Amino acid sequence: MGGEVVGAAGKPRRVRMTPGARRVLEAAERLFYAHGIHAVGVDLIAAEAGVTKKTLYDRFGSKEQIVVEYLAGRDERWRELLAGRLEAAAGEGAAARVEAVFEASRVWSARYGAKGCSMINAHAEISDPAHPAHPVIVGQKRWMLDLFTGLAREIDAAGADRLARTLMLLHEGALVAHGVGVLPDPFDTALDQVRELLGR
Repeated sequence: MGGEVVGAAGKPRRVRMTPGARRVLEAAERLFYAHGIHAVGVDLIAAEAGVTKKTLYDRFGSKEQIVVEYLAGRDERWRELLAGRLEAAAGEGAAARVEAVFEASRVWSARYGAKGCSMINAHAEISDPAHPAHPVIVGQKRWMLDLFTGLAREIDAAGADRLARTLMLLHEGALVAHGVGVLPDPFDTALDQVRELLGR
């Protein structure tokens, strides 16, 4: 069954994964992250995955859908890692959970993010809101802002919006600095600022 996708209102359409589709996606993820989305064509993805272009198009329908799966998959894995960190800090208060977000990003970046945030990198190439991956990129960052806003409300209800935006900027700045490699440990620097901001 070619290009079968599932989705819900307001959410990106997703492909039902077969073994062949998984091989395509694994190859695409390596290539997109290492070389950029525009630089990688379907011929190279198919060759790396050991499938034909016909199989690739049967499973995904388009390169754009592969990009959606690549970004949505990374987002899902990030949220899973973060959930574990937040759960571990659940009894320590909102400020500790804010720190846990930054610590989770440090771990994620060391394991999966040598070239920086995949969402930020993708947005540099995909700025057209009509692209099917654009809502994945923007949605991930909005979700992070909502997370910081919820934590900020527990810390300072009156100043929650401002605090959340500051935390978001520190977090995103650390991600970018990590990818560029100009600071030895940008997450440590960001955490110092976070602790000062929260009076810890």
